[in-house]
Amino acid sequence: MTTTQGTLTRTLFISGSLGKGHDVLAEACAAALAARGVECEIVDAMRLMGKGAGAAGDWVFRRLLSVDPVYDAFHFSQLRADGRLARLLDKLAVDRMFPHLKVVVDRFQPQLVVSVFATGAGAAARLKGAGYPIASVVAMTDSFAHRFWVHESTDLFLVTSAAAGESVRRYWPEARVEVITAPVRPEFYAAPTRNAARDHLGIPSDATCVLLMSGAWGLGPLAAAAAELASGGVWVLAVAGANAPLERKLRVLAERTPLVIPFGFTDRVPELMAASDLVVTSSGDTCREARTLGRGIVLLDVVPGHGRENLMHELELGGSTACMPTPESIARAVRSFVADPARFRVPPGGEAHLAPAQFVAAVQGLGFDL
Repeated sequence: MTTTQGTLTRTLFISGSLGKGHDVLAEACAAALAARGVECEIVDAMRLMGKGAGAAGDWVFRRLLSVDPVYDAFHFSQLRADGRLARLLDKLAVDRMFPHLKVVVDRFQPQLVVSVFATGAGAAARLKGAGYPIASVVAMTDSFAHRFWVHESTDLFLVTSAAAGESVRRYWPEARVEVITAPVRPEFYAAPTRNAARDHLGIPSDATCVLLMSGAWGLGPLAAAAAELASGGVWVLAVAGANAPLERKLRVLAERTPLVIPFGFTDRVPELMAASDLVVTSSGDTCREARTLGRGIVLLDVVPGHGRENLMHELELGGSTACMPTPESIARAVRSFVADPARFRVPPGGEAHLAPAQFVAAVQGLGFDL
């Protein structure tokens, strides 16, 4: 039964800097609340663990992702199966975070803590166990929950599909779950028109143009894929993210291939997406942004474990196709997708534009006034 919580004035988001996706979701949700006058703060769980532990965690996760069979084994035997190693790692991470998180909470005094990073869910549960008078929400865009996400003191789980909701109840059958369309950052709701974006970037209106990116880490053969696409007459807006070696390769390529326009880590993704006919990317928050702008998606199969679960969910949503992480497969998938308008176009809807209001309504359902 929902109880009255009073007026919500302060919300703390616990994100995690393994890639950029968690921050993107936190920023989008915070913007939805900030528009209603709520003061929001976002903290990074990896930084809260301390410099040494956070860097070690980042290194270990990158190494696991780089060897598909190893990450798949860890994901399915430990994270999904509630293995002893996973429980130990979660406890160690929360132990390192908690003293630093308490300092933030004592200073900011949030009424609501929203965890968009799995380890944050455990830290929020620890806060409630210590007697902090907070409401705790988990906002998860993965298509299937693993054990780190689910703690029985969480007040509400926000997920993006019924299947994801039932994956939460796999661990806690009585969990309170709500399915929403997760919001994207405000700039995607105010993106320029296709023609305006193309004029600004110098791309012909009748050209085929793709946005090529793969998360903040720039996973996959993006430089070679950009060259392959450009050799077939496709304009390529190639984003390296925080991958400096990839950015250098793209800039060298652009010097001899005028159809390739390179970017490093950039805040121009809404403009680049608006200029493109379709988006080539790994599964993640970029897919939700592409759907908000009505763009088709070619999915790179480059993230094992939860990444492949998310990829299958994107295919189920339609307006998308998958390819192997090779330049030839990427180029063939793009050509095939563009040639078939029934697959290529994401049907216009408007549901995505209701996402901020859905998130706000879910918070209000906890008893907060906004």
